[in-house]
Amino acid sequence: MSKLARLAIAVVAVLPLAAAPALAKEWTTIKVATEAAFPPFNSATPDGKVVGFEPDLLVEICSRAKLTCETVIQEWKGIIPGLLAGKYDAIMSGMSVTPKRQEVIDFSIPYTNSPSTYAVLKGSPLIAALGEPKRVMLPEEAAAKASTAADAKALAGKLLAVQTATIQADFAKTYMPDVKTRVYETTQEEDLDLKAGRIDAIFASASSLVATLEQSNGEIVLAGPKYYGGLLGIGSAFGIQKDQPELKAKLDAAIASCIADGTVKRLAEKWFHVDTTPRP
Repeated sequence: MSKLARLAIAVVAVLPLAAAPALAKEWTTIKVATEAAFPPFNSATPDGKVVGFEPDLLVEICSRAKLTCETVIQEWKGIIPGLLAGKYDAIMSGMSVTPKRQEVIDFSIPYTNSPSTYAVLKGSPLIAALGEPKRVMLPEEAAAKASTAADAKALAGKLLAVQTATIQADFAKTYMPDVKTRVYETTQEEDLDLKAGRIDAIFASASSLVATLEQSNGEIVLAGPKYYGGLLGIGSAFGIQKDQPELKAKLDAAIASCIADGTVKRLAEKWFHVDTTPRP
């Protein structure tokens, strides 16, 4: 048999293999990362149990998606690098879907959506200076520009706290570059410094500020506008690696089911005392 004939037989033999589509991955078990330091979304008890809105919702989602889920505690600043390194399969840690993050990872559909706003000490002059708690949509450019300019004026000479690597930190940098900010690793550190007078205000998710207000015994209150959309994203969702359509489909279907039957609303009202169900 000639060399050409042998080559032709070899090529034909491998063609079916080359042409066969990649097999879809069958997800049955996943590891899910959480910061466990962002109440009431997620926090750790002294015995190491993770509690909060997200752990409760995760139980429902994993049951409906027929997934066995293991929770992994991961420091916030390394949570996306850990996903990309394959330390876990998904992130569920109050992470908002934003265009910047979508360049690096993929997301499920959102399971909660809450505005970002300010927290200050009761009796602070910033309550009046920041104005009414009006709803401001960042994509509405004129309204966003006017509102954030007024905020910057109110915060002139003050010290604003934001958490590291968050959409709120991006907001302050983008809309109020002249306002002096202090960046914190955790919300607990922000709360302590606000009570001690080392900072003047916190800018954070209204949902996460629920714990701040409750634990302050009335010393801390909300103030100023409530911001939605734009670089603040469309809500919190699972972060997953790109090109994992089967996992995304499972999570999306389970989240949609939890929204449709009111499970998200029930858990949001339990932990946030307000319905944060994402709206179309």
